[in-house]
Amino acid sequence: MTEATADTTEKRITVGTGASAREIAVLHRPAKKKAAGPALVWLGGYRSDMSGTKAMEIEALAGEMGLSAIRFDYSGHGASGGAFRDGTISRWLEEAIAVLDTIKPKRVVLIGSSMGGWIALRLVQELKRRKKAPKVDGIVLVAPAPDFTAELIEPHLTEAQRHSLSERGYFEEASEYSPEPNIYTRDLIEDGRRNLVMTGIIETGCPVHILQGMRDPDVPYQHALKLLEFLPADDVVVTLIRDGDHRLSRPQDIEKLKAAARNLIMNDQILG
Repeated sequence: MTEATADTTEKRITVGTGASAREIAVLHRPAKKKAAGPALVWLGGYRSDMSGTKAMEIEALAGEMGLSAIRFDYSGHGASGGAFRDGTISRWLEEAIAVLDTIKPKRVVLIGSSMGGWIALRLVQELKRRKKAPKVDGIVLVAPAPDFTAELIEPHLTEAQRHSLSERGYFEEASEYSPEPNIYTRDLIEDGRRNLVMTGIIETGCPVHILQGMRDPDVPYQHALKLLEFLPADDVVVTLIRDGDHRLSRPQDIEKLKAAARNLIMNDQILG
């Protein structure tokens, strides 16, 4: 297990059955007994894991405020089982739901980074369809990449990449963050079309704070502004960081992230 603190409970849960079963690694920091606020749920990005700087800082914030914190690795990521190439938005969303079903928080603030922003928005939609589900009190989106397969990958595919998808079922692309290339599969792209959120009004029913770097080479800041158009019914704050990159992991970026989460937690609509 990865980066557990003295106050953190380590869990492994099995999601799926038969050939699709995979073991998901979860870290849960329980709230202090009298804490009335929501659990902070970290939803990481594509090929990221729960031991990253932002995830750890969110858990630290929960500790400062006496709140519960939930981190986990998607299948094929970090300490979880399963093959990365089997990963799709639907599969990773199923795992996020299973984690909440296991921990059973009554209220949550979702913090989604990059692809985790897409998972967060889909998670809100799925939770609304369930009779027994935690109430989503707020959402923080860091360099959010909803619909990235359709919006940011498919339009820019080269002929060689299209051929590779057709013949091999995947293509590879050099990564700025790892010596290993990024792998995008045909299943991921086709499943992405079934999980698009920027097709109509997204009703989260809670305040949303978007943090976006304007020097992000992976998710252009215009993508965050486009997302804003699909959130007309919500109280949305967008913070554009002029010199910010995609990771937004510098000390000054972390402070903005923690301030955004803290403000949502302290919002009168949440604790009142």
